[in-house]
Amino acid sequence: MKKNILVAPLNWGLGHATRCIPIIKALEENHFNPIIASDGVALALLKKEFPHLSSVELPPYDISYAEKGKNFKWKLLAQMPKMFKAVYGERKIVNQIIETHAIDGIISDNRLGVYSRKIPSIFMTHQLNVLSGKTSWLTTKVHSKFISKFDQCWVPDNNSESNLTGKLGHLKKPLKNLVYIGPLSRFEKRRRKKVFDLMVILSGPEPQRTFLEQKIILELESYEGNVVFIKGIVQEKQISHTENHITYYNFMNSEQLENTFNQSEKVLCRSGYTTVMDLAKLGKKAFFIPTPGQYEQEYLAEKYKKEGIAPCCNQEEFTIDQLMTIDNYKGLQNFSTEINWNYLFRLF
Repeated sequence: MKKNILVAPLNWGLGHATRCIPIIKALEENHFNPIIASDGVALALLKKEFPHLSSVELPPYDISYAEKGKNFKWKLLAQMPKMFKAVYGERKIVNQIIETHAIDGIISDNRLGVYSRKIPSIFMTHQLNVLSGKTSWLTTKVHSKFISKFDQCWVPDNNSESNLTGKLGHLKKPLKNLVYIGPLSRFEKRRRKKVFDLMVILSGPEPQRTFLEQKIILELESYEGNVVFIKGIVQEKQISHTENHITYYNFMNSEQLENTFNQSEKVLCRSGYTTVMDLAKLGKKAFFIPTPGQYEQEYLAEKYKKEGIAPCCNQEEFTIDQLMTIDNYKGLQNFSTEINWNYLFRLF
């Protein structure tokens, strides 16, 4: 009989859910039976990608986000007690899911309470150092304590000088249960005729996703070239329409996204790590606008700028003219290695 593996991504934008797609596919290819567990748009996305799989809805962390970037950290810190309560509530529900669905193993992408001492449990994150300004030492210490409860911690990056996460995914004193699995992406680079001069793809928590959408739409009025604009809003039905030189989509599935990426010359997006891994797999040139107040995205955007990989700026300062600087950078390179899924799944 196939072993049942619970795959549980955090519902924070779409990044955690989308980078679980290649893991779910690999589980099926290696004769496991994945069961999806999440909430909100993350769960909705994975149910669209894998309608044939069973799914379970987990309680939401129910975090609200600041409208101003400078308040982002403080609003999150103020909600820490509520988040920890949700995490411990998650533990109880996970035990019920294990019994009901006969779960044999767990892969949790940043869901701190989805683990069990009874079955092999894996935690996946690219943030071993959790950047939060002057409180980084504290947030990193708390995060490490949760990670230690899992049998393994998968980091989707390389443990070498040639890596994508920098200090985010590499500690001076490594944790005992770390396994660097290599960058993850659901896409493949394919030869396609260029259709779009610019691809805009949005993601991340509200209200900042909406703020960026509104700003870019205004800026694109003076842009000359064909644009495809994916808003990153997962809804029941896909909606698309064209206005002048811009084709809008509320969302795309993985197959459509892969094709669109390969048809696009340049990309304008957030500097979320899942997006970075996709761009690296496809060898694309991009411009990054980090989510205001998210230290992780701000760090990555600045890292790639300093390394001559991609330009960036903050949300308030962005103008469409800045896209002209993309050609001065070398673009994302494929740092990936062949992932040995058979070796990684041996824990189960």
